[in-house]
Amino acid sequence: MCSIIGYLGDISATKILVSGLKRMEYRGYDSVGVATFADSQIRVKKGVGKVEQVNTKSNLHTLPGNIGIGHTRWATHGGVNEANAHPHLSSPGEIAIVHNGIIDNYKELKEILQTRKYFFKSETDSEIIANLLQYHFDATQDVKRSMIKTVNELKGDYSFVAVFSDGTLAAARFHEPLIVGVGKNGYFISSDVLGFIEHTDEAIYPDNGEIVIINFDGIELFDFTGSPVMHQVTKISKEFADAYKGDYAHFTLKEIWEQPLSILKAGENTRQAIESFADTVRVAKQLYITGSGTSYNAALVAKHLFLKYGKKKIEAIISSEARFYPDYFDNQSILIALSQSGESADVIEAVKIAKNNGADIFSIVNTMTSSLTQVSSISVGLNCGPEIGVAATKSFTSQLSVIYKIADLVCENQVGFDIQKTSSTMSKVLESSSKIQKISQVLKHASDIYIIGRGIHYPIALEAALKLKELTYIHAEGLPGGELKHGPLALMDSNSFVIVINPNDSTYTDTLTSAREIKARGAKVIGISDIVSDVYDHWIEIPTINESAYPFVEIVPIQLLAYYAALENQTDPDYPRNLAKSVTVK
Repeated sequence: MCSIIGYLGDISATKILVSGLKRMEYRGYDSVGVATFADSQIRVKKGVGKVEQVNTKSNLHTLPGNIGIGHTRWATHGGVNEANAHPHLSSPGEIAIVHNGIIDNYKELKEILQTRKYFFKSETDSEIIANLLQYHFDATQDVKRSMIKTVNELKGDYSFVAVFSDGTLAAARFHEPLIVGVGKNGYFISSDVLGFIEHTDEAIYPDNGEIVIINFDGIELFDFTGSPVMHQVTKISKEFADAYKGDYAHFTLKEIWEQPLSILKAGENTRQAIESFADTVRVAKQLYITGSGTSYNAALVAKHLFLKYGKKKIEAIISSEARFYPDYFDNQSILIALSQSGESADVIEAVKIAKNNGADIFSIVNTMTSSLTQVSSISVGLNCGPEIGVAATKSFTSQLSVIYKIADLVCENQVGFDIQKTSSTMSKVLESSSKIQKISQVLKHASDIYIIGRGIHYPIALEAALKLKELTYIHAEGLPGGELKHGPLALMDSNSFVIVINPNDSTYTDTLTSAREIKARGAKVIGISDIVSDVYDHWIEIPTINESAYPFVEIVPIQLLAYYAALENQTDPDYPRNLAKSVTVK
């Protein structure tokens, strides 16, 4: 939802903070700010916009000091304006904080603090933390005691970093990510390793309910009761250092092109976990799978594979809906949770509900140090490296890759997934990107786009609609091809564009018939198929491949179509408006 970073060391803090925030901008980009400590004073600069914009306007990098904190915001409480941007200062200006998450009891705490003569300048829940820390520090004159008293009054899921007027950095983690970097030139505290990967590959991962205090004497970690805790310094995977666009215009385009390789790497370091995963799933009496957004679409593909090739029933649940059906789960249930970040609030809540009812938790996740992996019996890593583009691309096909590998084991090789052939076929699709770019021009003034698919192609139609919505801001809707006569045909006219996912498999003839029905209503048809047809106004050719593997091949041209259509509409494909990469609040 937001990115937070802190630094204490030997070099200019703002140099660290601004570069770290740029690398984490995928987590939040409504506003940005930094605060530093120097000459016994905390100074703050912040503004609305992306990191580069605000830095150019306000010269964030000119703040003095070797101690500081920074933040990029994705608005939850209060509008997008400078007052609501982080960091937030306490009333006397002696403490500044940056925060990720939600404080559920902020209204009650605000009323109490106001009666104690602490005032507020923003509409955010975050500012509560600054004044609550100040209140306890005024009473104790002790950073550690102030932190313990504060976190024991806060309700919600959060992580925050504070800088005190004595030059101390302090941070706390409760169900939101927080990582400590240990470098030669100082200490870093961040919501993401990308915040400090340029400077060190050594990190400490605090657990939930832990506090970190850093000063020039060193680092101290303890739990919310004040008891000391010990953590080993671990090496960060080198793949996370590779978060640069290189010669690509956008991260999204780079990540689309990385997919032939990333599906090969998916689950690469967790083969034993994949086998254990499959062995347990094979005999499971009650099997569920959950995810949000793109991950839910991957879950629907899994449902199709298990049912068609293994006659294994698996119920797909949208994570945000799980709370309404808590009785789904019992001690004979397995819940498979899909998440790129492993921190998505809706997924974590669904997992908690299932676990509290006795279910076993398996997960497929890209971040193997995440909250989700900590509560899972078995976790399989996507191993696809950082995905900076907010709209999921390579993480989706990496999820599919892991799902197919598990399904092939569970279904005794009936899926017939040839990953090497699938990878090379995806590469062939990418080679036709210039043709897809030309077709994207016809979508520039579209008001409605519909995508139809049957069978395993229906989840891909849903994912295609999601990508188009996210990147182009055009209304897009995925539809089951067989349902046109039950309502959607009423929407088809000469102003409509319809993308028909129609590879040469068992769904081909029926889907072609649907395309003709659409064409008869005057809609413009874009066909995605390995067979040309006169019904298509525009044809995106895909290579022929084993029937089960078509989802990998057909999603790539639609990702490219959405990317190039975004450029036509002059939207930023890396950072769609109103969206954040890791949705850590409900």
